[in-house]
Amino acid sequence: MSGFTGTTRLVRLALRRDRMILPAWILGMAGFLAATTAMFEDSYSAHPELLEPDTRIVVENPGMRVLGLVTGPSVGGYTLHRDALTLAVLAAMMSVLAVVRHTRQSEELGREEMLAAGVVGRYASLAAGVVVSLLANVVLAVMLGLAMVVAGQPAVGSLIGGASVALVGVAFTGVAAVTSQLASTTRGATGLGGAVLGVAFALAALGNMLGTVDSAALRVSSAWPAWLSPIGWGQQMRPFADNLWWPLGLAVAVMVSLCGVAVVLVDRRDVGRGMWPERRGAAHASPALLSPAGLVWRLQRGALLGWAVGLLGFGLVFGALSDRIQGLEGSATEWYATFGGEADLIGAYWASMMQIAGMAVAVYVVALMLRLRHDESEGTLEPVLAAAVSRLRWLAAYAVNALAGATLLILVYAAAMALTGGQALGGTASLLRDLIGAALVQLPAVAVLGAAVVTLVTVLPRWSVGLSWLLLVFSVFVGPMFGPSLGLPTWLLNLSPFTHVPNAPAVAISYEPLLGLVLACVLVGVLAVIALRRRNLLLPA
Repeated sequence: MSGFTGTTRLVRLALRRDRMILPAWILGMAGFLAATTAMFEDSYSAHPELLEPDTRIVVENPGMRVLGLVTGPSVGGYTLHRDALTLAVLAAMMSVLAVVRHTRQSEELGREEMLAAGVVGRYASLAAGVVVSLLANVVLAVMLGLAMVVAGQPAVGSLIGGASVALVGVAFTGVAAVTSQLASTTRGATGLGGAVLGVAFALAALGNMLGTVDSAALRVSSAWPAWLSPIGWGQQMRPFADNLWWPLGLAVAVMVSLCGVAVVLVDRRDVGRGMWPERRGAAHASPALLSPAGLVWRLQRGALLGWAVGLLGFGLVFGALSDRIQGLEGSATEWYATFGGEADLIGAYWASMMQIAGMAVAVYVVALMLRLRHDESEGTLEPVLAAAVSRLRWLAAYAVNALAGATLLILVYAAAMALTGGQALGGTASLLRDLIGAALVQLPAVAVLGAAVVTLVTVLPRWSVGLSWLLLVFSVFVGPMFGPSLGLPTWLLNLSPFTHVPNAPAVAISYEPLLGLVLACVLVGVLAVIALRRRNLLLPA
């Protein structure tokens, strides 16, 4: 019997299991891209003279280049600059979750052992997970291309744009194949994939920020770090301009190589075990584990450390770029005017970077609060509540850890920015004071999103995961970073909690909107508590 015997049947089984999940991912991303492309097409059709100046703003602004590259003035290229990074991250996570679901999760739940009792080869489950992920990315590339074509963009550029996003998913299919062999748990395999994704984003962002701008200020040539990242490879395809296909070969080569490594690792471990053995626990439990808050802290401290390291790195980089921002002139200053005006350009830069940090911390908080749903659905909540722990105390444990973790992360980011920004401009102490204030005002908006996630978990538990991430994406894209440039109406912009955060330190802190956010957080949180107390738990059968 071959090691791949039964792969075809397992692929069919996996496709049936994912018949709702993968189409939701793909159609959601395609619909989002179609809507934003149509919006930009309508805007620039009415005012074509604005396309070239808006492109220069993006090209000349190192902070905006974090989102991606633009090569020349085109509606399609400008749209992908706004959307491609988000779509690439989603494609990577779709691929990681798909592969982990059909490999490591199957082993963790005991399904793999049952399958192995039949006529199934040693590598069949791994091959099935990889094939399903690759099929999903091929369909994603086509759907994204069609979404832009329907919105009036050229077919070739649209298809290359779709392929530039799917390229990231293809590369992370190989990444997930390896992490599923290294980690012994689903959470560990997914977390390792997320960590690699964070490094890929950092390399692409750094390469773009340090890139060189051509004489017409319409094109950026990325620095070498971007070429170490699958996200950077996708951006180098330059849709609607150079229309390059060959970077796709880099992703395919990396995926094939990593899948080969995964096959070798499969032979070197036992079913249900990872290459990295689980550590032995301490002989005696820490007193902190006697409380729900201590238990939650113990479970999420590794993720918090990873986030802290990532935000520390970004803070150091963004702070070091402060002297470049101070020297910006012309159209490159217009984007920052929305954060504080041209009179305080460097303050507006710090405000915009702090907004980005607030949104990143919101991702951490949403992921942590969704562990409430995981505890309930996986059955780990039942023994906790069987002891002297109430539902409210269990909920409060997560809320306290989320608030403490968010505060720590945003302060680490602010301190890192102040350290390198102060060295670049002088006055580290005063800058640290200003940035700490600008960091702390982000917390009420993050808290509102955290409370909303808890409400979704308690009111609509079965749909809470998808709705929570959808709410986060909505809040980001109708917020101050993207909403004004998308031409969204004021009432829609105000639906994002980030819209109400003062743009400190560019402007003085106004406490009225912060009090409004705190009040909204309390009201939403009370609704969640009432719902949790009134409904039955959805425990596994």
